[in-house]
Amino acid sequence: MSSVAIRTVPFTTRLRGLHAKEIVARDKARAQKFLAGLHPHGPAAFHEARRRRRGHGHGSGGSTGGSGTGSGTGGGSGTAPSSGGNDSSIDVTDAGVTYTASVGVGSPATQYTLLIDTGSSNTWVGAGEKYVKTSTSHSTGKSVNVSYGSGSFSGTEYTDTVTLAEGLVIQNQSIGVASTAQGFSDVDGILGIGPVDLTSTTVSGESSVPTVTDNLYAQGTIATESIGISYEPTTEANAANGELTFGGVDSSKYTGEITYVPITSTSPASQYWGIDQDVTYGQSGTSLLSGASGIVDTGTTLLLIATDAFQAYQKATGATLDQSTGLLTLSESQFNNLQSLYFNLGGTTFELTPNAQIWPRNLNSTIGGEEGKIYLIVSDLGSMSGSGLDFIDGFGFLQRFYSVYDTTNSQVGIANTPWTDATTN
Repeated sequence: MSSVAIRTVPFTTRLRGLHAKEIVARDKARAQKFLAGLHPHGPAAFHEARRRRRGHGHGSGGSTGGSGTGSGTGGGSGTAPSSGGNDSSIDVTDAGVTYTASVGVGSPATQYTLLIDTGSSNTWVGAGEKYVKTSTSHSTGKSVNVSYGSGSFSGTEYTDTVTLAEGLVIQNQSIGVASTAQGFSDVDGILGIGPVDLTSTTVSGESSVPTVTDNLYAQGTIATESIGISYEPTTEANAANGELTFGGVDSSKYTGEITYVPITSTSPASQYWGIDQDVTYGQSGTSLLSGASGIVDTGTTLLLIATDAFQAYQKATGATLDQSTGLLTLSESQFNNLQSLYFNLGGTTFELTPNAQIWPRNLNSTIGGEEGKIYLIVSDLGSMSGSGLDFIDGFGFLQRFYSVYDTTNSQVGIANTPWTDATTN
């Protein structure tokens, strides 16, 4: 068993054409859905339950780590996914506000463009390209309903062959086939790679359904139930500049060591890929969030922080709220004085540089912004700190760091990359 990376293909630029106000509204609606929570479970609880029923429904892989200990440090268990190596490094493509994968369903496979989402766990198709039934398609007759805050879908559950890449073929994967979908008119559906507990109550008569990662592990394709994600900042449309690796990590995509921290015990962040971190602004260490719980989420575009932290950030930076976009803006002189944000987790501090805090200026027009104007990617979560979900480290944050989502060891990993200090924006 080994780790394998998957490629995403160039995605329509329509996502890049989302107005900033739509992005802000969508991210905030998604955050409110997260805040509403589900139930007091999550990846850690699921991991324990699976250990107790070892061998039932999840293959013979057990609950131990992969073939190596990797380079994990910090608060995690010390076990880390093994390195995938350069031979499995396959490019993925930036769609402007998220990443998408071209996923094959059926035999012969029909290709669907799916959003990569660590904040949900159902995989489904049919929002755009309609589901094509083949000899491997089997309807379970059960209904599927999922709400994302910023959208939803309902339909019927099928099991089918799902092909992520040549070495990542899943048999009898549960997929939703949408009869109605809202908020996803520019994609065919979602590739859900969040904790399996998020599928709870989504399929009628089922307590939960295995995710694509669960099944890759259960079917012996990967040795560790984990995903390594490499994103990269860009100023070009549809840049092939990322990588999604199932079952391991790609050591060529990060620098130094990966800091692993356990899934937070604070609800509702604990139900997702939730972590605890401190956030400070500038060398003087102006505290924005201390001992806060939140999530790492590929499906959120901006870096969202609790309202009181956002107000402190706005005051510290001198930024003003731009009414036309809903984003904070800075003058050139204010940007020259902008300081870094520091994220401390697991005893390691990660620096989000001033350049990393702004929307790529070359792409301002794609969000309805003015040419040359400076827009910040830090936005208001919409609720005060202390809620149990005080931040969302979204797409803008993840373009500067390598991230690992490890179900086997109930942990999240973060590392610096060659692009952490990039000045592309």
